[in-house]
Amino acid sequence: MASSLTCAGIVWAFLSFLCAAASCVGFFMPYWLLGSQLEKSVSFGTFRRCSYPVRDESRQMTVMVEQCGRYASFQAIPSAEWRICTVVTGLGCGLLLLVALTALMGCCVSELISRTVGRVAGGIQFLGGKCSCGERMGM
Repeated sequence: MASSLTCAGIVWAFLSFLCAAASCVGFFMPYWLLGSQLEKSVSFGTFRRCSYPVRDESRQMTVMVEQCGRYASFQAIPSAEWRICTVVTGLGCGLLLLVALTALMGCCVSELISRTVGRVAGGIQFLGGKCSCGERMGM
């Protein structure tokens, strides 16, 4: 198999894939914020949560569901800011994954990635990194 990438390009492709995978795993895991509520340990991320309170209408009280799960709907995410963070971070992860998979294909297919395509991919990767990391860092 011929490659359209230099040695630096091959290293970039594999590092891009590792970073995209780590970003996606971080996005899907519900451990962004940790705390306690009703004397139980709780954690949540942008669209997943663990150990969350639910109103039990039959007993007229709030009980803790001690399992992990996603929000029932997009509107169930606690605030508009949190929903925006979910969309922007998901978009960033998608862009990172797109560039990483394209770069990995460039390792196997000759003439797939030219200098111009590499520069455009680098720009898209920068935008994806900014979207996926900038929101978590408050930028």
